[in-house]
Amino acid sequence: MKANTHPQFFETSVSCACGNEFTIGSTIEKIHIELCNKCHPFYTGEQRFVDTASLIQKYQSKKEKAEVYQAQKIEKTEKKKKDNSPKTLREMLLES
Repeated sequence: MKANTHPQFFETSVSCACGNEFTIGSTIEKIHIELCNKCHPFYTGEQRFVDTASLIQKYQSKKEKAEVYQAQKIEKTEKKKKDNSPKTLREMLLES
């Protein structure tokens, strides 16, 4: 059998963003995590949003932009309907 084929195994210290620390076996010496069983909403029963990449804020800004766009689109179509310019042949045929 070949020698040195398996990675080195460590008693790894895992530290969470909430301050919880525990030890596991791993091939990595230290692990930093954002959520653990002490702070994860599923295990704690608390409802809170963990937003590390500001995804919620990005979604809300996109939603606001979409609402503004829809309002402008509606205004534009209403303005076009109110406009007394000559109609196209297609519009005249569709009316009759």
